Amino acid sequence: MPISKLLGLTGSAKPLTMEEGHRILERDHYRCQYCGLDGMSSFENSLIMTVDFVHPRARKGKKDPANLVAACRPCNLIKGYRVYRDIDHAKAYVLQRREELRKEWEAKPAPKKGKSAPATG
Repeated sequence: MPISKLLGLTGSAKPLTMEEGHRILERDHYRCQYCGLDGMSSFENSLIMTVDFVHPRARKGKKDPANLVAACRPCNLIKGYRVYRDIDHAKAYVLQRREELRKEWEAKPAPKKGKSAPATG
Protein backbone atom coordinates (compact mmCIF):
# COMPACT_ATOMS: atom_id res chain seq x y z
CA MET A 1 0.00 0.00 0.00
CA PRO A 2 1.43 3.43 -0.92
CA ILE A 3 2.47 5.64 1.99
CA SER A 4 0.18 8.44 0.74
CA LYS A 5 -2.87 6.22 1.38
CA LEU A 6 -1.64 5.40 4.86
CA LEU A 7 -1.25 9.08 5.64
CA GLY A 8 -4.64 9.98 4.20
CA LEU A 9 -3.14 12.21 1.53
CA THR A 10 -5.04 10.88 -1.44
CA GLY A 11 -7.64 13.19 -2.88
CA SER A 12 -6.50 16.27 -0.98
CA ALA A 13 -6.07 19.50 -2.86
CA LYS A 14 -2.59 20.57 -3.86
CA PRO A 15 -1.10 23.58 -2.11
CA LEU A 16 -1.78 26.97 -3.62
CA THR A 17 0.69 28.51 -5.99
CA MET A 18 1.93 31.99 -5.14
CA GLU A 19 -0.17 33.37 -8.01
CA GLU A 20 -3.33 31.66 -6.73
CA GLY A 21 -2.69 32.96 -3.23
CA HIS A 22 -2.19 36.52 -4.45
CA ARG A 23 -5.47 36.33 -6.39
CA ILE A 24 -7.36 35.36 -3.22
CA LEU A 25 -5.64 38.07 -1.15
CA GLU A 26 -6.46 40.65 -3.82
CA ARG A 27 -10.06 39.46 -4.09
CA ASP A 28 -10.44 39.89 -0.30
CA HIS A 29 -8.54 43.22 -0.36
CA TYR A 30 -5.83 41.76 1.91
CA ARG A 31 -8.32 41.77 4.81
CA CYS A 32 -8.68 38.83 7.20
CA GLN A 33 -12.12 37.36 6.63
CA TYR A 34 -12.31 36.27 10.28
CA CYS A 35 -11.19 39.26 12.38
CA GLY A 36 -11.04 42.02 9.76
CA LEU A 37 -7.32 42.80 10.13
CA ASP A 38 -6.24 45.06 7.27
CA GLY A 39 -3.16 43.45 5.75
CA MET A 40 -2.38 46.62 3.80
CA SER A 41 -2.37 49.02 6.75
CA SER A 42 1.22 48.25 7.70
CA PHE A 43 4.19 46.22 6.60
CA GLU A 44 3.89 44.10 9.78
CA ASN A 45 0.25 43.29 8.98
CA SER A 46 1.14 42.32 5.42
CA LEU A 47 3.66 39.79 6.74
CA ILE A 48 1.03 37.81 8.64
CA MET A 49 -1.53 37.45 5.85
CA THR A 50 -2.23 33.93 4.60
CA VAL A 51 -4.84 32.14 2.52
CA ASP A 52 -7.05 29.72 4.44
CA PHE A 53 -8.99 26.71 3.19
CA VAL A 54 -12.38 27.24 4.90
CA HIS A 55 -12.95 23.49 4.60
CA PRO A 56 -9.37 22.35 5.35
CA ARG A 57 -7.24 20.57 2.78
CA ALA A 58 -6.51 17.97 5.45
CA ARG A 59 -10.25 17.22 5.51
CA LYS A 60 -10.53 16.98 1.72
CA GLY A 61 -11.30 20.67 1.20
CA LYS A 62 -11.11 21.72 -2.43
CA LYS A 63 -8.74 24.26 -3.94
CA ASP A 64 -11.65 26.31 -5.20
CA PRO A 65 -11.89 30.10 -4.78
CA ALA A 66 -15.22 29.63 -2.96
CA ASN A 67 -13.34 27.60 -0.31
CA LEU A 68 -10.43 30.03 0.05
CA VAL A 69 -10.26 33.24 2.08
CA ALA A 70 -7.65 35.74 3.19
CA ALA A 71 -6.78 35.19 6.85
CA CYS A 72 -4.20 36.52 9.26
CA ARG A 73 -1.94 33.85 10.74
CA PRO A 74 -3.44 34.07 14.26
CA CYS A 75 -6.97 33.45 12.94
CA ASN A 76 -5.77 30.72 10.59
CA LEU A 77 -4.03 29.01 13.52
CA ILE A 78 -7.06 29.35 15.81
CA LYS A 79 -9.40 27.93 13.14
CA GLY A 80 -7.06 25.02 12.57
CA TYR A 81 -8.30 21.85 10.88
CA ARG A 82 -11.80 22.03 12.30
CA VAL A 83 -14.67 21.63 9.85
CA TYR A 84 -17.49 24.16 9.95
CA ARG A 85 -20.81 24.35 8.18
CA ASP A 86 -19.72 27.56 6.42
CA ILE A 87 -17.50 30.61 6.71
CA ASP A 88 -19.92 32.32 9.10
CA HIS A 89 -19.67 29.46 11.61
CA ALA A 90 -15.89 29.40 11.26
CA LYS A 91 -15.75 33.16 11.81
CA ALA A 92 -17.98 32.93 14.89
CA TYR A 93 -15.72 30.26 16.39
CA VAL A 94 -12.52 32.18 15.64
CA LEU A 95 -13.84 35.44 17.10
CA GLN A 96 -15.15 33.69 20.23
CA ARG A 97 -11.85 31.87 20.73
CA ARG A 98 -9.82 35.07 20.18
CA GLU A 99 -11.88 36.76 22.90
CA GLU A 100 -11.34 33.82 25.27
CA LEU A 101 -7.60 33.92 24.63
CA ARG A 102 -7.54 37.71 25.14
CA LYS A 103 -9.30 37.37 28.51
CA GLU A 104 -6.92 34.60 29.60
CA TRP A 105 -3.94 36.74 28.62
CA GLU A 106 -5.29 39.85 30.36
CA ALA A 107 -6.00 37.87 33.56
CA LYS A 108 -2.34 36.86 33.89
CA PRO A 109 -0.27 39.12 36.10
CA ALA A 110 2.27 41.21 34.26
CA PRO A 111 5.80 39.83 34.49
CA LYS A 112 7.87 41.54 37.13
CA LYS A 113 10.59 43.74 35.78
CA GLY A 114 13.85 42.78 37.38
CA LYS A 115 16.81 45.04 37.76
CA SER A 116 19.16 44.65 34.89
CA ALA A 117 22.87 44.35 35.38
CA PRO A 118 24.78 47.60 35.03
CA ALA A 119 26.35 48.19 31.65
CA THR A 120 30.03 47.59 31.44
CA GLY A 121 32.24 49.11 28.99
